[in-house]
Amino acid sequence: MQVFLTGGTGYIGAAVLDALIKSGHHVTALVRDPEKAARLEARGATPVMGELAGPARYLKQATAAEAVVHTAFESSPRGPAADKAFLDAVLPALAATGAPRVFLFTSGIWVLGEAPEPVDEGAALSPIPLVSWRPAHEQQVLAAASATVRTAVIRPGIVYGGATGIVSDMLKDALNGLVRVIGDGRNRWPSVYHRDLGDLYARILATPDASGVFHATDDEDERVGDIADAIASHVDPHADIRHMPIAEARTKMGPYADALALDQIVRSPRARALGWTPTMRGITGNAPRLFEEFRRAAGRG
Repeated sequence: MQVFLTGGTGYIGAAVLDALIKSGHHVTALVRDPEKAARLEARGATPVMGELAGPARYLKQATAAEAVVHTAFESSPRGPAADKAFLDAVLPALAATGAPRVFLFTSGIWVLGEAPEPVDEGAALSPIPLVSWRPAHEQQVLAAASATVRTAVIRPGIVYGGATGIVSDMLKDALNGLVRVIGDGRNRWPSVYHRDLGDLYARILATPDASGVFHATDDEDERVGDIADAIASHVDPHADIRHMPIAEARTKMGPYADALALDQIVRSPRARALGWTPTMRGITGNAPRLFEEFRRAAGRG
């Protein structure tokens, strides 16, 4: 399949790119600078220079592809607007081709808000302020489904693996001697290994009737305090753990602090129904492997 991918050099997008190439897809990837374009070429993708907010640079390639996989997000105040510009340009253009097309959109579990009891893809949304814009974008994608356009929204849990992301930041902090936890650490993080997440995208693409919302979590329901303990105890000397009050965290980190403090139990029955089974289950029992991956990916030996 010919696939147009955004965010191919990002954390989620890189894992998705690897899974797509492994599955035999031909990937054209949107990229903003020549250095990243060279990295994409080295991994087997064809780069297209451009930015989300400038669809004139990439719309032809996106509509020519059989599938568009959107994993990019610009981490700046204009990020939601850039995301909206992409959707406003690409979704109608795909419909206008009149040919069968697939559109996969990346959201996240933070749109669910607090979930101390298990919730699945049918749960009502209660987004925290950091992602208050996402439900409208999800709905725009789902509403674009038609007889010729198949759309799906993927909500990954806390992604781990490699040298990027929230968990990898904790690994780095442990190597520096201090892991910070917001609150008492009793809150639970739904999580997913980055390569397993990439495999889910490839599976959804390959399943002709796979549409709608899909959660991507490993069902381990690990408490953040336990994750921190497992990571801190794997370094020598044992890293310290500091519990940061939520008020202090909000002062230092803004709305992101509330995201890290969420208590969530999230299930993924629709992904499981496709035959998707995570190969890595949980962070606490896999700390040695995650440290090894981190060091290798970060060039630390």
